Amino acid sequence: MNIKSVIVLFGMLTFIPAVHADAAPAAQAGGAMGSMVMFGALFIMMYFLMIRPQSKRAKEHRTLLASLTKGDEVLTQGGILGKVERDAGNFLILALAEGVEVPVQKQSVVQLLPKGTIKSI
Repeated sequence: MNIKSVIVLFGMLTFIPAVHADAAPAAQAGGAMGSMVMFGALFIMMYFLMIRPQSKRAKEHRTLLASLTKGDEVLTQGGILGKVERDAGNFLILALAEGVEVPVQKQSVVQLLPKGTIKSI
């Protein structure tokens, strides 16, 4: 869709309600209250479909990060599997292999894996 078609579509959408408003002025008697009810319903729908699930996921992620201890096997956003060696503030030191340690940000950990996952791969 190019910009000209978007402008034409927007112009049509704003013109059509104006034409219908002139045709039936008595039909808009409860327009303000109807708009408020519609706005409230839209907000409630957004809350249950977007805001609440996102805050629930964020809470679960904070709980996951707080529960990490030495020896836990984790998966990072970048797809790195590692075992937690130590906590260094905002960073975790992950052991990827024998003698290979990598610092990663705590926020990049997305999943706690069952014990023995790394050896099974």
